[in-house]
This record gives sequence, structure tokens and C-alpha cells, in this order.
Amino acid sequence: MAIRNIYKIGDETLRSVSRPVTEFDESLSVLIDDMIDTLIRADGAGLAAPQIGVLKRVFVATFDGGKTFVEAVNPVIVKAKGKRVAAEGCLSIPRVWEKVERPRHVVVEAFDRHGEPIVLKADGFEASCFCHEIDHLDGILFTDKSIKPERK
Repeated sequence: MAIRNIYKIGDETLRSVSRPVTEFDESLSVLIDDMIDTLIRADGAGLAAPQIGVLKRVFVATFDGGKTFVEAVNPVIVKAKGKRVAAEGCLSIPRVWEKVERPRHVVVEAFDRHGEPIVLKADGFEASCFCHEIDHLDGILFTDKSIKPERK
């Protein structure tokens, strides 16, 4: 397990579309373990593989201060409802917080590190986090979706 460098805004990797994971092997487990270690060190809520320079459809998240982690491989949002507007930040865009509109509730289908299908249901902050991390897998940053105040 290792701490990986978190890529910052301006690095073209963050704007690239990630490839689906096709092999559920030891290298995937090492990647996920490294992502968890990196997320803990960075004191964040979520981290997508492109943020550490790996263009694979993988993210990790934690919502209880690092006691438990969500691991999602090849995640797809299959249901989204409601609306939530809240300030978001990102480990790849330090010290920037902007309001973003996201679904209030999402259902995500994915796989665990062993290739077993999982279903993640989330509301509120967790739903926003899942959407934020899945956006990273498509080269989208939260600032692309920020709600800009209207100028008079």
C-alpha cells in the first residue's frame, strides 16, 4: 500500500475518460488499497482513479471519518431523483468551493474489487459524492457544473 500523488487541475489526465476495468486481479486490489491510503492521507471524502493518474473506472469514498470505505468498480448511476444544491470541493482543485446541483438520491450499480456486483444507494451528501466521483471517470470536474450567480 502506498500514498499516491493527487493530480491537480490543469493536468490533462483529469479531463480524460477512464476505461472500464476488465480484470479483477491483484493489481486492482493494490490500486484500491493505494487509493484508500491516499484518501486517508488527504482527509477527503472521495477519490477517483484519474485523480492519481490511473484511467480506470474506479472510485473510493468514506463518510464516517475513514472507519469504512465504499469501493466502486465500473460504477453506473441507474436511478437519480430529487435535487440538492450544496457547496462542493475537490482534492484536485484545492481551496475552491462552489455550489453544484446534484440528485438528492442515487442508486449506483458497480462491482467490488473481486468482480462481484454491488448496488449502492445514497442520499444527500453521499449521493453528491458518488456523482462527483463518477464525473471524474468521465473527465468532468465539479467546476464544470457549478452554479454561477447571475450577473446584472
